[in-house]
This record gives sequence, C-alpha cells and structure tokens, in this order.
Amino acid sequence: MSMFENLFLKHSFGELGATFGRQVDPTPLENTRVLTINQSIADKFGLTREMLQSDEFLGIMAANAPISGLAPFAMKYTGHQFGVYNPHLGDGRGLLLGEIRDSRDIWQDWHLKGAGQTPYSRQADGRAVLRSSIREYLAGAAMTGLGIATTEALSIATSDTPVWREQQETGATLLRVAESHVRFGHFEYLFYTKQHEEQKQLADYLIRRHFPELASQPKPYLAFFTEVVKRTAIMIAKWQAYGFCHGVMNTDNMSILGLTFDYGPYAFLDDYQSGFICNHSDHSGRYAFDRQPDIGMWNLSALGYALSPLIDSEGINEALAEFSPTMVREYSHLMQKRLGLEEITEGDSVLFDQLFTLMEEQHIDFNHFFRVLSHLELNELARACELKNLGDDPKKVEEWLHLYAERISDLSEEEDLLRRKTMSMHNPKYVLRTYLAQQAIEEAEKGSSKMIEDLVFLLSSPFDEHPEYHHLSLPPGDDGKGMVLTCSS
Repeated sequence: MSMFENLFLKHSFGELGATFGRQVDPTPLENTRVLTINQSIADKFGLTREMLQSDEFLGIMAANAPISGLAPFAMKYTGHQFGVYNPHLGDGRGLLLGEIRDSRDIWQDWHLKGAGQTPYSRQADGRAVLRSSIREYLAGAAMTGLGIATTEALSIATSDTPVWREQQETGATLLRVAESHVRFGHFEYLFYTKQHEEQKQLADYLIRRHFPELASQPKPYLAFFTEVVKRTAIMIAKWQAYGFCHGVMNTDNMSILGLTFDYGPYAFLDDYQSGFICNHSDHSGRYAFDRQPDIGMWNLSALGYALSPLIDSEGINEALAEFSPTMVREYSHLMQKRLGLEEITEGDSVLFDQLFTLMEEQHIDFNHFFRVLSHLELNELARACELKNLGDDPKKVEEWLHLYAERISDLSEEEDLLRRKTMSMHNPKYVLRTYLAQQAIEEAEKGSSKMIEDLVFLLSSPFDEHPEYHHLSLPPGDDGKGMVLTCSS
C-alpha cells in the first residue's frame, strides 16, 4: 500500500479538461538524492520521517513515481513578457501532481519543477538546475518569515543528470507547494483564444475553491477581480517595505492569489537603490525595484482586460481603483512599524522621503539600518556612532537622526521601550542576501546541505537574535553588493 496514495485526495485543476493543459508522464532523473527537506512544511501535511526517507518519496522527487490514480498535469497559459504578449507559454518543466489538505484543512497543490519536457517546453529540456532550485527554496522560507504571501518548497533533490545552460550544471527537482498555481496568464490564454465559456469555468472554479464567500455576491466576477487586485497590492507593498526585487514581473509570473511566484533573478536590496535592477536581462529597467508598483498595476490592467467577457469596463475600472489606496495603506502601515511610530502624521512622508534619499546618497544598507535603529534608546540616537558610520558621511546620517529623535521626543521611557520592541518585531536581523544564497549553492554543489538548512532556520524566524549566527546577519562587502542575476534556471 502506498504511503502517499491516501494523501492525494484529488486533482481538481486537472479535471477541468484538456483546454487547461495536458496529462504528462514525468521524465526520471539519474541517481537522484534528496538534498534537503523543509520540516515545517512537512509537518503541515503530517509527513512522518519514515515517509520522507522512503523510496516512494525519493521516487516522487526523481520524477519516477507518480502518485497512484493521479496523472501529473502540465498547465497551459500565456502572458505578457516585458510588455509583449507571448501565446506560447505553459508549464515547460513543471507538473502539477495533485492536491493535499494541510493541517489547517486547506487544499494545497504539490508541483514538481524539473520533471522533464511537456508540450509547452518550446524545445527546452524541461529540467531545473540545482542553483535556481536552491534559490527558490530559500526564497519561500524568507518570504514566509517576513509575512509575505508566497509559494513554498517542501524539498529539493539533486541528481547525476547533466543540464546545459551557459555551462554544464546539475539537474535537480523542486517540490513546490501553493494553494493554487493559477496565474494571470491563464485568463489571458483563454481570452486571446476566445474561449469565453472556459474562462467562466476557470473563474467559477477559483471562486468555488478559494473565495466561496464571493459566490453569493450580486457580481461575483467583479468581487473576485477586486480581491485579486487587493491581494496583489498588499503583496507588492510588502515587497517595497522589505526591499524585495522580483526581477521578472511578467503576467505569467503573477499569482491569482497574490502569492510571490516564480522566483528567478530576484534579490533583496543591500545598499538602498531605488532603481535597483536585479535581472541582467532587464536592459530597460522595466522591472526595477521602484517600478514594481506601476508594473503591478499594468499587470492587473492586463488581467482586467482579459476578464472583460465576464466584467464590464466600469467594474474593471472600479476594481483597479482599489490598487493604489490598498498598496499605500499597507506600505504606510509597515513603514510605521519599521520606524516604531504609534501613528502616521502629516509630516511623516517627509521623514520617510528624507530617509530614503539619505540611504541612497550615503550607500546605506536598507534592512541593516532599520535593525540597528531598533535597538537604540531615544537618548542614544544623537550619539549613535554605529548608525552614523553606516553612511559615507556620518554628519548627514546624524542630521536625519536628529529629525527622527525630534519626531519621537514625546515618548516616555516605557513608550520608548515599546517602540524598540515593535521595531525589533518588524525589522529583520536576517535577510536572504544574494551572497548568502550563493554560499549555500556552492556548499550544496560540494554535497553539503548545512548552509541551506541554517538559512531556512534563520529566515523562518528573521526577527530573532540567534546570536550564534550573527555573522550571517551582516551586510556583504563591496564585492558582494548589488549582484545581478540571470533568468537562466
């Protein structure tokens, strides 16, 4: 009897029909080994050590053992890539295995990335490389730790299968977990191919599965789109507040549930750069850090246009109008917490703007600055050498610190203690810096998963001190700052 067979209770997306994708047999990798397992995710599904160490689980990770009774499914979608519509997209190397209930009684997709070629591979090999699999695995842990909606990964497997990118690399698989893998591009595909009944079918499916409370609304499709707009706005607000740059905000990389999705050449800011571009291929800066809110709105507008058979133009515009106020409200709330302010006042936007200008001009590390600020008592701010020395010109930093000290000068000793506690709960000590991810990759290529596991532990509780790991909280040296990455994966 299969240990996993009873866990996969359904494959509801695959049951929607051939319009939505194709059943595909995975292509096994050679001599596969499980590299690491995220135990906190395993616990959500009640997976025992025996199950995770079994040949059956290894077979799943090796793309060699589909779950009995459930056919792996490659999803079809399209999307706008760098603003240009591409009709030839779909799951080119990943397969939806099925759905499992987690400990909260919520259905979760299991999706195996790197499982081989599909009808949507476009002449590619259908494989994932170890390097990018580790980066995605770590990103899920980091975003979850920060409270940012995201896909996550249960496990990575490595293999002896060679994969060619710019050079020969190690073939790997990533077992991704998410409430849904439906993207904006699913609706674009159905719209541009004029499959309007199937588009309604997909919307009904999503409402039934994820938004059942919307089914009784007078305009359920408008309510659905409005919810997507708000979730996307909140997600992007959190990206901006914590300095996350996605790098490839194509519409096919946008989750219908507002999950951070499809991690490619992403990066967290080191020194604050408003126009930071993490993707080597983004020559125009379309997906630069400071453009992410605008691109989020552009992508939602593209989705709204694709939903026009279901929602009238007035409704689409009404829903889109929720984006900016929702994002600003969420962003302001997070920045209020990061600066330890009890409330936002009229002059605080100037305080924020001056801080960001200071950080950019003085080459100050974004998250490290907030963390150090979290520990300083009000009466220490004026002589805070540790903070002043983070910038190129300590006097410039001191000027802003005086403004900040004046802003919170009315706090009592008890209130100041509460400020510092609030800030410590919202300013992470540990951030997934690109140089740390690279160190984990290099160790894994030598056969060790220790750095991966250490980072997952720290990133899952990034606001805690963990003094024995203090060295992993430090900003990089000049050679490790602002590393630019490629889409190659």
